[in-house]
Amino acid sequence: MSGEDARSDADESPRLSGAGRLLVVVYAILALAATARSLVQILTKFNHAPLAYSLSAVAALVYILATVALARHHRPGWHRIALLTIGFELVGVLVVGALTTWAPQLFISPDAPNGRIESTVWSWFGMGYGFVPLVLPLLGLWWLARHRPGTQSVAGSADTAAKTDTEHNG
Repeated sequence: MSGEDARSDADESPRLSGAGRLLVVVYAILALAATARSLVQILTKFNHAPLAYSLSAVAALVYILATVALARHHRPGWHRIALLTIGFELVGVLVVGALTTWAPQLFISPDAPNGRIESTVWSWFGMGYGFVPLVLPLLGLWWLARHRPGTQSVAGSADTAAKTDTEHNG
């Protein structure tokens, strides 16, 4: 394989840039935050609110898988995994957000003073995280819809057409 062949293979391998890269970074940060939160909750006071702390662990796993799937979305199977994971995340945020809003007694810690409500990443639609958990899956699903494997943007199609035309004519 010549240097030119290797260069053209590298040019054709999809890379995240712009919004895609930012999305992966935000998911990675949320994965770290949710993982740290759930580990502390589970290791120090799991018996206070097992439902809330288990949901924190589920959220952490979802964010980890979503981060990996988004970073690899162009590889076979990963786009679908990203769609399913982020879809699950959106449902989780909506269900847990609704439950903490309209059935907060499910999250009350009987051992805490004044029956304090124990929260998760997804509680009150992600209010404790600036509503990022509510907005992020919407952005993720939108981005995935616009970057399906095997499709190119309009600019990408024009570049490919120009490259093909140059190769055939000169």
